[in-house]
Amino acid sequence: MEGRHGEDFYVRPVTGAATTRAYRCPGCQQQVRPATPHVVVWPVEPSLLAYTAKETGLSERRHWHTGCWARSR
Repeated sequence: MEGRHGEDFYVRPVTGAATTRAYRCPGCQQQVRPATPHVVVWPVEPSLLAYTAKETGLSERRHWHTGCWARSR
């Protein structure tokens, strides 16, 4: 778990071998290509404006380049 901008996030590293599809990195808006090591990040507390009480922050998970996440502080 990491804190950023007054919010707590779960951060999970993903190995390149575990990645089979491309994702859009919210840090640089470029693709995280398949087979690229990266991190998956989601808030501990879900957004109150976008989701119902039944949903968790997991529905807000995003795939970041490791470097982009590190620079987002």
